[in-house]
Amino acid sequence: MQNDQAHWDKVYLTRQPNELSWTQKNPAISLEFIRHLNLPKSSGIIDIGGGDSPLVDYLINDGFEDITVLDISEYALDRAKRRMGIKAKSVHWELTDITEFKPARHYDLWHDRATFHFLNQPEQISKYLDIAGRCVDQYLIIGTFSEQGPDKCSGLPVMKYSVDLLEKQFSKNFIKLNCINEDHRTPFDTNQNFLFCSFKRNLSSLQ
Repeated sequence: MQNDQAHWDKVYLTRQPNELSWTQKNPAISLEFIRHLNLPKSSGIIDIGGGDSPLVDYLINDGFEDITVLDISEYALDRAKRRMGIKAKSVHWELTDITEFKPARHYDLWHDRATFHFLNQPEQISKYLDIAGRCVDQYLIIGTFSEQGPDKCSGLPVMKYSVDLLEKQFSKNFIKLNCINEDHRTPFDTNQNFLFCSFKRNLSSLQ
């Protein structure tokens, strides 16, 4: 964890949002997927690798009352807290590597845009899937680089996913609902192709 943490702390210390390829002013695809689920406003939502993403702001504005943002970098979370001001006090903040996350509760929705694809070792992927499988009761939304996406991001190698491969990774505990591709235009005017998929908990896996 320490090496990964040092990497991401350096990223958020030395670069502004307009210098980070994943930056979105409006996380439109994530919001479209979330809103389509018609979750109660009291639903527990966790944003994995949320960093200083504005998704949490939009969710609060939509009336959601139980939001957690998890990230490995303290500097990323601090940036989000400063941006949000007083509203930050209504959010639960988790500072940890996702593969070392020890959730003390269950969540109705697990959202992850651009964290899962950084896990390229079988052990890391297995830990992620195990954690999600134990603490998610209803839905997952996963956004990763597609097969047409880049080979690296922020200087690190990434995994690229097809619909079939992503579905297979989560098939033990979740059933695929919907997948789309998105061409994300980066702040420096390059293109990254993402795959977004939503999944529903396989209730038989809870037995």
